[in-house]
Amino acid sequence: MNMKIIFNKYAYVVLLVLGLGTIIGCQPNDSVEGNGLSDANVDASFTITPVEGAVNTYLLESQTTNVIASKWDIGEGSYVGKMTEKIYLPDAGTYTITHTSIGRGGESNSLSKELIVAESDPVAGNLLKGSKFESVDDFNEWTILNISASGAAWSYIPGYINISGGGWSQQGIYQAVEVEANKNYKVDMKVWGDGSSNTWFEVYVSKTVPVQNNDYSGDIRMALNTWAGCGTSAFTGKLSAVGCSGSGNIVNFSEAGTVYIVIKCGGENIGSSGINVDNVEFRGSL
Repeated sequence: MNMKIIFNKYAYVVLLVLGLGTIIGCQPNDSVEGNGLSDANVDASFTITPVEGAVNTYLLESQTTNVIASKWDIGEGSYVGKMTEKIYLPDAGTYTITHTSIGRGGESNSLSKELIVAESDPVAGNLLKGSKFESVDDFNEWTILNISASGAAWSYIPGYINISGGGWSQQGIYQAVEVEANKNYKVDMKVWGDGSSNTWFEVYVSKTVPVQNNDYSGDIRMALNTWAGCGTSAFTGKLSAVGCSGSGNIVNFSEAGTVYIVIKCGGENIGSSGINVDNVEFRGSL
């Protein structure tokens, strides 16, 4: 074979590879900056409009330009919603409404506005006092129900309350409310914790009067119960959603009168941070 021809073919291949390397080396970086695939300035603005003819109901509307998804937070944690959301706020108060717009490339921005609700819904307003635990005075609206001599104990933390402890001890809190006959009422609350072992967290709505230094029992309406499979690992949300025991959070009484909302918790180990509670609700069910 002609060696000159072989050399020329080899040289051609080398030059071709070097040329491709030069072309590839001149290509733009893979960075998405400035290429239109992301939008760091996505607009999170929104409007709040009362819904005509509906009590304490509001329409939240996001601007939609370059927005591919919306998240909303009306004070109980962020959730994925629509760009137009209808919300119902039955209780008077000042609410911080936060909207998060998600744009191209997953970029997001948030904007918050305050909404003042002047009056509670007379039909479905919360009957409990101090339900949001915004001050120690709110906590004092509740009565501590001592059951065990020591161990588990409720305490006030600005914005919520906490029960911690263990050693198979338990303690409760309660509040009395007046109910009408044959009317449905709903009880619920926000709860969160890091997880417990051999622990119960129970909610009662009953005409039975709590007695100090005595256990409280009866129809458990809602509960976290580690034996039933909930509360063993980190949890957060409405008790109606994260709980796994109880006869249901809608109650009805054949006679008008006083009932007691009792929250009782105890066990071997309630968890490193205990169980936290906020936004306790007892209201007429719509």
